[in-house]
Amino acid sequence: MTREQARNKIIFALDVDNINEIDRWAEMLSNKVGMFKVGKELFTSAGPAAVSAVKQYGGEVFLDLKYHDIPNTVAQAMLAAGRLGVKLANLHALGGPEMMEKAVKAVRSEFGETERPHLLAVTILTSSTQETLKAVGIEYPIEQMVVRLAKLAKESGMDGVVASPLEIQAIRAACGSDFLIVTPGVRPSFAAADDQKRIMTPSEAVKAGADYLVIGRPIAKASNPKQAADTIVDEILAGA
Repeated sequence: MTREQARNKIIFALDVDNINEIDRWAEMLSNKVGMFKVGKELFTSAGPAAVSAVKQYGGEVFLDLKYHDIPNTVAQAMLAAGRLGVKLANLHALGGPEMMEKAVKAVRSEFGETERPHLLAVTILTSSTQETLKAVGIEYPIEQMVVRLAKLAKESGMDGVVASPLEIQAIRAACGSDFLIVTPGVRPSFAAADDQKRIMTPSEAVKAGADYLVIGRPIAKASNPKQAADTIVDEILAGA
């Protein structure tokens, strides 16, 4: 793996609450990471302008809004995401096969294969524990539930999943090598775990088979964010 390939695996989480912060981070990190994640806080505050702000610096966008609604609503939301020019967009696998299938059909129909965003299904959030699942009535062990949802996503035509790094190998075994796996819950060796429960280092996650690593606070809170990003690239290469 080249250094450029390792850099492209990093998705920096733009966990900021206003559009003014985007310019600072996009300018600082556009040549240090492969993509920027625009999530609920930023999109609720700034809307589609957040995506445009990243793209003006040449950055690719992962639109992390985790859609979960009736099938037609989610399909239309995914079309809107595609029209913004994002590279990745996601929904919740727990929305079921009809919701995922309609989203896939709508996006493929409008954009074709070359211009469309890649669609990801969220399995189980990395902040969740077995107790969290039991509280909402899910009795399956976490790994079993994650693999079940990943297989359902693949059968529904999704391009990949968002899942904890601890489930990467099981998903890869169940869904094959061409199925994208995007992993939050990645913490470099120099960073604190914060509120993530099921975590790995970048080296471990890449070795397990992750395609993309979502990393926010370990870069954003570092005294030198550029250097932190470079150190993460080093860790990725160590695991390649």
